Amino acid sequence: MLRGEKCVGPFIWMGGASVAEAMTFTNADFMILDTEHGVFDIESVQSMIRAAQKGEVTCCARIKDCSRPSVLKMLDVGAQALIIPDVRSVEEVRQLVRYGKYFPVGERGVAFAGQCGYGYADWVDKGDLQGFFDICNRETLIIPQCETKECLEVIEEVVGIDGVDGIFIGPYDLSVGLGAPGKFDTPEFRAAMSRIYKACKDAGKFLFAFTFDPADCKKFFDMGATAVCLSSDVDTFINSMKKMIEEAKG
Repeated sequence: MLRGEKCVGPFIWMGGASVAEAMTFTNADFMILDTEHGVFDIESVQSMIRAAQKGEVTCCARIKDCSRPSVLKMLDVGAQALIIPDVRSVEEVRQLVRYGKYFPVGERGVAFAGQCGYGYADWVDKGDLQGFFDICNRETLIIPQCETKECLEVIEEVVGIDGVDGIFIGPYDLSVGLGAPGKFDTPEFRAAMSRIYKACKDAGKFLFAFTFDPADCKKFFDMGATAVCLSSDVDTFINSMKKMIEEAKG
């Protein structure tokens, strides 16, 4: 993303270490392990991250809420970016930064956990705690979702917070918040998208979009998205199998 390359990856909703491992054999740049809507939690995420380490796919996690345990545990097991749903206020975002970033940016609880080889990874110097903090702050991303009307109304302030690395647009919930569920061509929704894109661009922050349709990716990149989350493991499995069965039956 820092090089301006087009980054694409799926949501993981079915989960499982084998799914994560298989994803490393695709051309995906990242995958988002979804504990908001997926059927798994911390220990399963840890297994999926371990399975994915043989490849070069960045493991992100969508946490289930804004609480301190949800933030800390996902970072400790090695998630490289956190997507945070249902954000509704600037103070919530400030709390997320406090939980997820080390001093001096935040107040993350110190732990030499799995993400740093329990303190034995070759990049860890326990005698230089601030150096450890600086690496973790740089290499883990805090990405609130803009999917509520309340977040949209303060998006410029949200992206301006030190420690917020970008925004993930949640289009379906945002359309609900704007009073037109599933309608992405209304003037209100288009204006909201433009406002979020501009806020991220002005602040120099990353922007994630979401779609089920590969044809939408070019549109999002042309508008300024840094990355596009494309569909999910379960949708890909169902659609691919349906197509193969239809072809097999002729």
